[in-house]
Amino acid sequence: MAVVNRTPDSFFDKGATFGFDAAMAAVDRAVAEGADLIDIGGVKAGPGDDVDVAEELRRVVDTVAAVRDRHPDIVISVDTWRAEVGAAVAAAGADLLNDTWGGPDPELAVVAAEHGLGLVCAHAGAQEPRTRPHRVAYGDVLADVIGHVTAEAERAVALGVRRDGILIDPAHDFGKNTRQSLEISRRLDEMVATGWPVLVAVSNKDFIGEALGRPVDKRGVGTMAVLGVSAWQGARVFRVHDVAGARAALDRVAAMRRAAP
Repeated sequence: MAVVNRTPDSFFDKGATFGFDAAMAAVDRAVAEGADLIDIGGVKAGPGDDVDVAEELRRVVDTVAAVRDRHPDIVISVDTWRAEVGAAVAAAGADLLNDTWGGPDPELAVVAAEHGLGLVCAHAGAQEPRTRPHRVAYGDVLADVIGHVTAEAERAVALGVRRDGILIDPAHDFGKNTRQSLEISRRLDEMVATGWPVLVAVSNKDFIGEALGRPVDKRGVGTMAVLGVSAWQGARVFRVHDVAGARAALDRVAAMRRAAP
């Protein structure tokens, strides 16, 4: 899953794909490098300037339509927590709604069901979108994650979202500190054991930078390490900035898994 952010203030690329032409060039490059999914976002995950629904729509809807026209077979995901945006991108040709904030708008799952879209059910520790946790604590972070995402997944199915269109995501760093995100990576097989396909979105994140003492532009090696550990434990979808590097690393993990006794 390739990240393409139509945002001027994204934490990693600092707005490199904010412009429409730059975003489309990034999509073309990601497809050529082996991406199976394109994840389009119109709002920076972290704190920053307010982005209302109208502005988010302006950033993502035309992009979705253009990607669908140019790459008819690619899976298009949209990173949003807003039902209004979900409905608009569904009409434009999206396939998947990536709700990284863990369900703050319960109508998003309804939209996914009504339009036949897939849904990512994530865990953000009940944090408000675009906020950072302060002294967040869990008795058992994995138990909290699994309890939330599986409940969201079952609710989505009950609403009519097709079961094979649902992914669960622990959402590293969302409502979690570095120690908690590392523990999730170490114990990811417990999420895999639920039977729901697991998505990991760890690319260049703060928990990797803090663990290794590296700035955001020097976290590629750490990212590949976490992707490899996640793949070995059975994760199925990987949201990344470096598609070519991730594809090469994950293909090698897959080969090792096939060769394992």
